[in-house]
Amino acid sequence: MQDELVIGLVSISDRASSGVYEDKGIPALRDWFGQALSSPWRMETRLIPDEQAVIEQTLIELCDSAGCHLVLTTGGTGPALRDVTPEATLAVAHKVMPGFGEQMRQISLAFVPTAILSRQVGVIRGKSLILNLPGQPKSIKETLEGARDAEGRQLVAGIFAAVPYCLDLIGGPYVETHEAVVKAFRPKSALRPAK
Repeated sequence: MQDELVIGLVSISDRASSGVYEDKGIPALRDWFGQALSSPWRMETRLIPDEQAVIEQTLIELCDSAGCHLVLTTGGTGPALRDVTPEATLAVAHKVMPGFGEQMRQISLAFVPTAILSRQVGVIRGKSLILNLPGQPKSIKETLEGARDAEGRQLVAGIFAAVPYCLDLIGGPYVETHEAVVKAFRPKSALRPAK
């Protein structure tokens, strides 16, 4: 039996967590993974306020207790005083993966000049990969898939293409994708024969 990918989805918002408005990050991610993944997966979701201690505690719980291989946060990555998601993520990290943050900003710069204000990071805690995503559903999709021109040719690679191989390297399950959404990239030596 194939291993199941366990994904932690954490929406970080004072207003959504207190019921002022509906969270859109988690539903957007649920829909995206439903279209993108061809291998088995399930998710753990959390809706929490912009409080560094709460974010740290939630990330630790999802990685260490809930057994999430991949944890994605949305929200709290800008320069505003309440935006502390990157600080919380770095505080629980065992390794920093700077390429993820660099590529997320590169993708967003194809759409908006304010992408340089984002402080998103990617880290590893134990056998879990934690990535800070933007808060808006459209930006989440662009970050994961990348940017395409009108003919569908890739202009900027999305970050998810590198996630399955990263999970392989840190001891996670072998994740496969629907290539029409996002093609997982692995070196030839890491590919498994199709079933």
